[in-house]
Amino acid sequence: MQISERDWKIFRKKIPNWQECYMERLVAEYIALLQTDKSASAKFWELEKRIKQDKKSPGVIIDMRRTTAINNIINLILDEVISLADLEDFSDDLKEAVKYITEKW
Repeated sequence: MQISERDWKIFRKKIPNWQECYMERLVAEYIALLQTDKSASAKFWELEKRIKQDKKSPGVIIDMRRTTAINNIINLILDEVISLADLEDFSDDLKEAVKYITEKW
């Protein structure tokens, strides 16, 4: 399925905010990790592991091509960066396709 021009424009407008909100959640998780009673070295290495893993998420970095937009939206939902409710401004066709695929996943 190809994303429509209208949906592509909406996606490009929304993705920065979605990513910023997701990274805020990550930062809060990192703070909680750093405030544990573990040793400094344990916290450091656990944080390093988390950041290495988290920076691969579409909530942090994303390939912004129109041809990958629908896959990106699906991955954002599967990674819990956004929910189906965040797609309210998109076309019904896109919402239905994304809902169908994510439910089958």
